[in-house]
Amino acid sequence: MNANAETSSGALNGIKWLVVVVLMGAAIFANGYYAEMPLIYRVLGMVVVSVVALFVASTTEQGGSLLQLMKESRTEIRKVIWPTHQETMQTTLIVVAAVLIMALLLWGLDSLLGWIASLIIG
Repeated sequence: MNANAETSSGALNGIKWLVVVVLMGAAIFANGYYAEMPLIYRVLGMVVVSVVALFVASTTEQGGSLLQLMKESRTEIRKVIWPTHQETMQTTLIVVAAVLIMALLLWGLDSLLGWIASLIIG
């Protein structure tokens, strides 16, 4: 009985995804077909059809999983301890100093190798 339910829900998910693809295809076709219409109407039409397609997609198993992931991600982001302004400035200054030191070292190495090459070449 469980396998039968999974098959029917899988077929239903396939139909829902087909509806999403058809809706988005129709919206793209209509946007080109009604090119002479004002842009605001075409944009509003695309937004409405996209919202309907997103709603249909959210009712599938994958869409439900994505919504659950988004909720969990938002919860995890709230748990993050963000650095203070002072910590951010200190870290930025350390990175800038490290980049400058490496730039000077590479410039010196390039100059030295260029000088050696000019001695060899003549």
